[in-house]
Amino acid sequence: MIDRAIHALAEPRRRDILYLVRDGELTSSAIASHFDISAPAISQHLKVLEEAGLVVVRRAGTKRIYGIRREGFEELKQYIESFWDDSLLRLKEAAEEEERREHESKQQQ
Repeated sequence: MIDRAIHALAEPRRRDILYLVRDGELTSSAIASHFDISAPAISQHLKVLEEAGLVVVRRAGTKRIYGIRREGFEELKQYIESFWDDSLLRLKEAAEEEERREHESKQQQ
């Protein structure tokens, strides 16, 4: 699922769609009104976002209403944080090694 999320987020219009629905639901036509491309093109973007698990869709009569699916971002968040956590660990280990060297150097003097 993470590959689908990364692929979905790679397209700027899809990121713009996510910003539009992050604070509340919108119909597909309301979303399309923010763009200068066709409604079918927006529908394709929404389909990619839905398949990636980043938006949820519900039907109200003939309307399709889209909202953010925050759970869909959790795996992506954990993936990105793993790089940050590894970097912090390496920084901590480097700082401890430097401190150990300084301590040993002072003892030898």
